[in-house]
Amino acid sequence: MATLIATAVPVTHAGILGLGVYRPRRVVPNAEIVDAIESSDEWIRTRSGIAARHWAEPDETIVSMSVAAARDALTAAGVRAGEVDAVVLATSSQMVLGPSAGAVVATELGMEDTAAFDISAGCAGFCYALADAANLVRSGQARQVLVIGVERLSDLLDTTDRGCAFIFADGAGAVVVGPAEQEGIGPVAWGSDGSRTSAIKQDKDFLEYFAEVAAAEASGGTSQRPYIRMNGTEVFRWAVTFLEKACRDALDRAGLTAADLDAFVPHQANIRITDALVRTLGLPETVAVARDIIETGNTSAASIPMAMEQLVRSGAAGPGDTALLLGFGAGLAYAGQVVHLPPIA
Repeated sequence: MATLIATAVPVTHAGILGLGVYRPRRVVPNAEIVDAIESSDEWIRTRSGIAARHWAEPDETIVSMSVAAARDALTAAGVRAGEVDAVVLATSSQMVLGPSAGAVVATELGMEDTAAFDISAGCAGFCYALADAANLVRSGQARQVLVIGVERLSDLLDTTDRGCAFIFADGAGAVVVGPAEQEGIGPVAWGSDGSRTSAIKQDKDFLEYFAEVAAAEASGGTSQRPYIRMNGTEVFRWAVTFLEKACRDALDRAGLTAADLDAFVPHQANIRITDALVRTLGLPETVAVARDIIETGNTSAASIPMAMEQLVRSGAAGPGDTALLLGFGAGLAYAGQVVHLPPIA
């Protein structure tokens, strides 16, 4: 007879224990980019809400920004790096296939033999990673999990593209997920629609790019590296018509209503999308709404932890408050959950 296999010891609840972020040093106001896209500050603000964004300098890498955010998250949580059992890193702008950024970040933080992996789910990536981390903790597979959302989207920007150049930006946010006395991370509502990949995509794969480089070298011509392209109208229509369902699904799974919320932290894609969701959901005026996009731009997988930090640091919301998170974007993919906001460093 086969010997029974022992199972991990599950815990009842998981929560976000601490939060940290990293914002690149260079602040890029609209005035710095309008000429290249034949636009204006007023047009950008009206279309997106963005007044400025942060673009990383050469030394501010996916790894270095992640490490900086993670150190603050660990400090806020009162957790040592050596106590972390797993690192889950969400990004769409790591420019190498391997090793995973998560593994390198774990080593840079002084972790030894720690499980680490990356997630690619576009702007929903942080919420996907958060759900995975909570499930690891609840199952007993890990006790403390470091979750990171990080992007260097400026590497993928065509600065003359009127549809994208003013939107995307860089930064990192990290949280520590661990056991909690009460549930601090609600069940995730998530999904995807691969039929809409053209809405937000990289305009060529790297094999195509290398072929273009070789042809350009042979002919004396030039080649263009891969860039992000986006059909803003298609994304906007999908967001304002479909994402109400996702929000209500996340609330239902948590056993709450919009009236129970203290804060709403949607992915910082476009302030018009945020405002439309606030109206559609009928959020009370007492609910603090993240609008970090104004000064930070769209940082994809990093946007939700960065927006959470801005709300808490500003005093608009506080640790322990009940917040609805909603990530959405390339895929098209979405994920959302209700959480209790964590302390910051």
